[in-house]
Amino acid sequence: MIRTAVVAYGFSSSTFHIPFIQADPNFQLTSIVSSKADAVKLEFPECHVVTDLSLLDPDQIELVVITSPNRLHYQQVHFCLSLGLNVVVEKPFVLTSDEAVELAKLAADKGVHLVVFQNRRWDGDFLTLRSLIDSGAVGDVKRLTSRFDRFRPIVRERWREQRGAGAGVLWDLGPHLLDQVVCLYGCPIAIQANVSALREGSDVDDNFEIWLEYPDKQVHLGSSSFQPGPNNRFTLEGTGGSYLKYGLDVQEQDLKNGADVLDDRWGQESEDSWGILYQESGSKLVPTKPGNYGVFWHQLGQAILESAQAPVPIEESIQVIELIELAIESSRLGKKLIVQGD
Repeated sequence: MIRTAVVAYGFSSSTFHIPFIQADPNFQLTSIVSSKADAVKLEFPECHVVTDLSLLDPDQIELVVITSPNRLHYQQVHFCLSLGLNVVVEKPFVLTSDEAVELAKLAADKGVHLVVFQNRRWDGDFLTLRSLIDSGAVGDVKRLTSRFDRFRPIVRERWREQRGAGAGVLWDLGPHLLDQVVCLYGCPIAIQANVSALREGSDVDDNFEIWLEYPDKQVHLGSSSFQPGPNNRFTLEGTGGSYLKYGLDVQEQDLKNGADVLDDRWGQESEDSWGILYQESGSKLVPTKPGNYGVFWHQLGQAILESAQAPVPIEESIQVIELIELAIESSRLGKKLIVQGD
């Protein structure tokens, strides 16, 4: 089994990481780094719990999962890679593309895996969207709108919503939306963005709109803090029809509710949330494919143990950070920017 340490015990690690680590036979949770070590030790008595990353014994660990605040990612990932350890890091990867490139090179030099936790590649709605594209159900895709809206009109006392490096909704939700598009279509040729703070008293961005230009299609990504209604998750338009999907993948809410990730019904969405495929001949409901974040962990285990392909290529994670940088610059300048490809 892959002896695994988790850095930072908060919402992300307890919700998205530890349940799947414990459920996958390829992994063994052996260590946790937390400032509240005594409390964590009571919850995980079988684990080695320490207050600082430097106190971990690298000889007893093969994988480190970093779920700390965004501003700490570069330093902590660099430390773990330097010790020759495999690393999973929460999105966003890091806060500059230069840091991303440097860390990717360090991982390659050390011969270890560096993987960004882009779990929403395994959202049921995204898997459904991808299958419709691959099957040609909407013909040649010409337009894609992808949104992650929420209703959070009041600024809250949490680091993501307070002034500081890596805070704001673009760094929070932008990596999800951009990663899915990079996964589908690769790097765009141009980008234009409007990143703004619209809430009263907000010191960081809380809304964004991003337009990506490809040679044969357009993509529009967005997030609003003022949407209490159903999230207009995907609108896919092509020469043969369109697909409209509302709502969000069920896994996050199920994880919050403590559902069993090994349940046979895991990731299944109710029929009343299915999307609709519209074609010239009529329309029909499209069953949402079951989502499963556990696939990320299964593929990661295969990569570490059997030298299989990593679940998220690091090159694509670098592209995501480059696009976030360009989105910020585009918004500042108020104009479209050309994306420099490889």
